[in-house]
Amino acid sequence: MTIKQICFIIFSFFILSCTKDPETLIPHLSGYWEIEKVTMADGSKKSYTYNDTIDYIEITDSLTGFRTKLKPNLSGTYETSTDKELITISIENDSLHLMYSTPFANWKETVLNANKDQLLIVNVNKDMYLYKRYEPLNLE
Repeated sequence: MTIKQICFIIFSFFILSCTKDPETLIPHLSGYWEIEKVTMADGSKKSYTYNDTIDYIEITDSLTGFRTKLKPNLSGTYETSTDKELITISIENDSLHLMYSTPFANWKETVLNANKDQLLIVNVNKDMYLYKRYEPLNLE
């Protein structure tokens, strides 16, 4: 195991230990999200300074919902992808999990943190995705 992998694991445990009740993260999931940075399992990072698409997540009271890709327009509207990833939320071992389903695949991600401004998710490959709340361009 490399030092980067050990640091990643320690960081993940630190983030998880900060969240006492995963249910408190659920109200922050819905909305428009723009990817800010990805930290790969090997410790390498990729920052995103510009995104031509954003993610829209909608979660209902029944702990189900969907995620879809949107392309913002300068007019303030969005072009919508016809593809939707269905989401079911589960809490296991004091962790909040997003279970995705499409006609082509099923997968699981763990929410490490969610608040009004940021969303931090880790996938089964141990890649961490940091999202920021999307803010439309103000051209005025």
